[in-house]
Amino acid sequence: MSRTLFIADLHLCQEEPAITAGFMHFLQREAPQCDALYILGDLFEAWIGDDDPNPLHQQIAAALNALPIPIYFIHGNRDFLLGKRFAHASGMTLLPEEQVLELYGQRVLIMHGDTLCTDDEGYQRFRAKVHQRWLQTLFLALPLRLRMRVAAKMRASSKQSNQHKSLTIMDVNPAAVTRAMQRHQASLLIHGHTHRPAIHEISLAGTTTQRGVLGAWHHSGSMIQLDASGMTLIDFPF
Repeated sequence: MSRTLFIADLHLCQEEPAITAGFMHFLQREAPQCDALYILGDLFEAWIGDDDPNPLHQQIAAALNALPIPIYFIHGNRDFLLGKRFAHASGMTLLPEEQVLELYGQRVLIMHGDTLCTDDEGYQRFRAKVHQRWLQTLFLALPLRLRMRVAAKMRASSKQSNQHKSLTIMDVNPAAVTRAMQRHQASLLIHGHTHRPAIHEISLAGTTTQRGVLGAWHHSGSMIQLDASGMTLIDFPF
């Protein structure tokens, strides 16, 4: 059966070996049986540069590179600094933050999803700041140890800030979803980021479309399968 798989929000790190083991199992058993794999951001919990010698990164790069299928990657809010060096080692093709695919007769818009959360104005201001090229270049020029400290401080600050935000603010804005789909004339939207796995029906220009939201890999894996019959959200054990 011809099918394409989408995943996001694995947040891989050395502190969560069960998630890494689940991902390795997915790469060995599930991924080879598809036409292509799309990773829609936050593959890693944090990324401070392709020069980070973390052995987990080398393990994941080797496993991805061994796959006999095309692999595509869209940056998330945790790993937006992942660069060409790691992509080459992994055999991944880097995509822009919004990408349209023509699959199985559908026009599919894919993204990480954080740009749709426009009600979270504080986060959007922060995102705009850290996506400035000059600031990224300056950060990546810092010694590795200093980058580690900066990243740890930013993660702690983000976690504390999110504790005081409502769930509604941190979810997507419906108008932003509509604008994105209309801008790309998409019939389907697939994204992650919110950690709220679901397939939503959307009324758009008199027709019914769908928005697929991937789940985070906490205690089980999450993927969306797209084939000629449509979009299916699948939760599976590690």
